[in-house]
Amino acid sequence: MKVPSEIEAWLNQILCADALEVLPQLPAESVDLVLTDPPYFLDKLDNEWTPERAARRYYQSQAVFHLPPGMKFDPSQGRRMYEWYLEVSRELYRVLKPGGFFFSFASPRLYHRVATAIEDAGFHIRDCFLWLYTQNQPKAMTLYHFIDKMQLSESAKAELKQRIAGWKTPQVKSCFEPIIIAQKPYEDTFLENFLRHGVGLFNTEVRIGQNMFPANVLLVEGVEAVLDKYFLVPKPSVEERGRFNQHPTAKPLALCEYLIQLSTVEGAVVLDPFLGSGTTALAARSLKRHFIGIEINPEYVAIAQRRLQNATPSLFAES
Repeated sequence: MKVPSEIEAWLNQILCADALEVLPQLPAESVDLVLTDPPYFLDKLDNEWTPERAARRYYQSQAVFHLPPGMKFDPSQGRRMYEWYLEVSRELYRVLKPGGFFFSFASPRLYHRVATAIEDAGFHIRDCFLWLYTQNQPKAMTLYHFIDKMQLSESAKAELKQRIAGWKTPQVKSCFEPIIIAQKPYEDTFLENFLRHGVGLFNTEVRIGQNMFPANVLLVEGVEAVLDKYFLVPKPSVEERGRFNQHPTAKPLALCEYLIQLSTVEGAVVLDPFLGSGTTALAARSLKRHFIGIEINPEYVAIAQRRLQNATPSLFAES
């Protein structure tokens, strides 16, 4: 695929900057795919992340001083997320080629806000991938520490604890992450758009599991024989992430490679406006695609650059 000359200066770079400052500078209709995991502004997942904060213990001296990630609940959070992501999505709509895809990870709790923002920016919501996993910690909390602070006798406290035994805050164990499948409207027909821009279709020769047709369910760890057969993609190793990588939500390389192969051809331009620890860039480079990565946090940028330096130039490099 021939890359538009106006985008060449941006290719294969990681930019330490605010996405909303960089995106308006990118040429219109110059990007083939957007693949990103935006910050949800939950604890440890916002722009104030630091390695020290990520490593901080949640409990100290038996007293709760910091709630686990996802514990905070603020209904206005979703509205703020929508307003911010609508602005981001409008810029992504502008830079994507007609028919180009926008894959956005989302928190299950905020999925509706993220999807609506993308749709209101002009994209068509085509489907939703479900990334399933079993290794996750329950976030529900007991309320015993609140009872301990009540002005009650010890026997009354014990009786109250017995009464609410098993009852916790309304949070189930999270075992999936949605990935929104959005598409910029195509020109004329699917075929004409693909021949003109090289995007807008899925390559169904890119298989999953045991050579299965692409599906909207993805697994990255073994669960059960039938599910593994249909949906399994390789699980990331410590070496893949990098032992130095303290990013709390690094995505599996195989998952990003699958999405990139499914929706782009070699030489395509893949944009990640919230690059994090760099998995999208690694996946794009390994598949002979160009990447543009934007990340506001310099700690993340350093991790992403180190991962790129440590990785082989391409899994498909010519011998």
